[in-house]
Amino acid sequence: MMLQNQSICIIDDDEVYKFFMQRILKIKKLTENIITFPDGEEAYNFINENKQNPEKLPDLIFLDINMPIMNGFQFMEEYTKLAPQIAKKIIIYMVTSSIDPVDLERSKNFKEISDFVTKPITAEVLQKIVDSLKV
Repeated sequence: MMLQNQSICIIDDDEVYKFFMQRILKIKKLTENIITFPDGEEAYNFINENKQNPEKLPDLIFLDINMPIMNGFQFMEEYTKLAPQIAKKIIIYMVTSSIDPVDLERSKNFKEISDFVTKPITAEVLQKIVDSLKV
């Protein structure tokens, strides 16, 4: 079943990974609404510009930790300050290719982060995450 109105955002500097994620989301018919950003700064600016425009905001964000310009944790620090002004609740999953216990602990400092996922994200994991949005 296609979730026509669900919007998913991928914030990652790895173009191959973003392509892979978009293909899975479309092949599995999880969503057609996908927005991508190469770093946290561009994503933050987009969210800030659209904070009162819920139909433009994503329902779900996959946020990479290690990126140039503004990494995932820097994004979260800014997002946390902005969150009270955002017109919709956005589910955020922190994504990384390394299972660093320090990163895992640090991600727990942000109540806005739903969970921590390691790359590569399988189709099954993506399906489970998107299905959890329906509840």
